[in-house]
Amino acid sequence: MTTQQATKKYGAANVTGAGYLVKIKLPYPMRIAWDLDSSVNSMMCHKLVADNFTAVFNELLATYGYDKIKELGIDLFGGCFNYRKMRGGNALSMHSWAIAIDLDPARNLLKESSKTARFARPEYKPMIDIFYKHGFISLGREKNFDWMHFEIKE
Repeated sequence: MTTQQATKKYGAANVTGAGYLVKIKLPYPMRIAWDLDSSVNSMMCHKLVADNFTAVFNELLATYGYDKIKELGIDLFGGCFNYRKMRGGNALSMHSWAIAIDLDPARNLLKESSKTARFARPEYKPMIDIFYKHGFISLGREKNFDWMHFEIKE
């Protein structure tokens, strides 16, 4: 999705998320990717995709179970809302609208391909399929880079 498309559908992004962020409760704790001793039980996202994110997390739990989610690192939260430009670009990141999420960023690096990215392995196919089922795309599957990143398709 382009910045223009995101602005048209989700409104103008702003540094605080005022007017569009809502808090959703997570069905399982997610560890903070850069501080594994800390976890979150909720996250902020755009109000128009709150139901999509909630459905994804509920289905991930039903499909994998919490122990497998933790073993696979699907619970490693890399962030949702972050008002910023895309890395290496001038357009706003989809994180600026909180319509994207990064998971397990340390093992799914930005420029990593399917040869080494963790989420490219077969055991993660159900996870990626769940995101697609609920309206998201995987930049890993679509472009073979940034396997950590899932964003709403439209």
